[in-house]
Amino acid sequence: MALSETPVSRRLQSVKHIIIVLSGKGGVGKSSVSTQLALNLYRSSPTTRVGILDVDLTGPSIPRMLGLDGHGVHQSSDGWVPVYADGVDARLACMSVGFLLKKKGDSVVWRGPKKNGMIKQFLSDVRWGELDYLVIDTPPGTSDEHLSLLEHMAPVHSRLSSVIVTTPQAVALMDAMKCLSFTRAVNLPVLGLIENMSGYVCPCCGEISNVFSTGGGEEMARREGLKFLGSLPVDTELVSLLDASDGTEAASSAGSSSEPSNAAAEPAESFQLLQRYSKTSSANLFKNILERVAASLSQDTEVPTSARI
Repeated sequence: MALSETPVSRRLQSVKHIIIVLSGKGGVGKSSVSTQLALNLYRSSPTTRVGILDVDLTGPSIPRMLGLDGHGVHQSSDGWVPVYADGVDARLACMSVGFLLKKKGDSVVWRGPKKNGMIKQFLSDVRWGELDYLVIDTPPGTSDEHLSLLEHMAPVHSRLSSVIVTTPQAVALMDAMKCLSFTRAVNLPVLGLIENMSGYVCPCCGEISNVFSTGGGEEMARREGLKFLGSLPVDTELVSLLDASDGTEAASSAGSSSEPSNAAAEPAESFQLLQRYSKTSSANLFKNILERVAASLSQDTEVPTSARI
């Protein structure tokens, strides 16, 4: 066995790209951006395989947003089987501590070592299989979870990259700068920055109003030499869609087991969450963001020399 080979590197050897979604503070919509990124990567091609890992251990929200609340994970001879948001198509795999709680309202009261152990399990014991992309939703700020992630994934560092999410307000931008400083300190490539909650989309006429300030994220990206991936206004349709997901539809689509079925794959139309998401204004805006993310990945993004430690 190669000296650099670890249980994590063996498990992730068939994952082409790993994108870590970061934010300097909470409340900027990082998890909704992670969910949209995973959905848009999924719909970019009928063969693209995507995983989304929720390592926000004390506030897991990805299961809710994907309509997977109430699902549990199953153990197989080859490790934990992730929950598939698209049912028998089995191209959108999800793992979260939310699947392991007896009640979804239970709190996770863990110290650093236990968090570290759980993250290692998610990376080394989950049967991710072949993935084109693994999107990792992290807690806000830079903490034990982020350091644990990078420590365990050191052997696959060449496939790591990140996206920073902020809102236009000055306080959020200050925290986003700290997040950027973290990526530079640990040599984590940044694909670009997304400004979320940049205005408000009127549900009646579609007009965008600047409830908060706007353009701060783009200015920060320009100043720091980052690619500006785009801005996303507050979209009430999207909020209602992600908040209303209760798992009923996903459960009926996936059947009684989280194992991928050997039966012929159902058409993509069976993925009702994706169907409804595709009709939102956010989905149209995210197409441009995805194009820029793909362009950054194809450029084999490097950390600027001046930022290296």
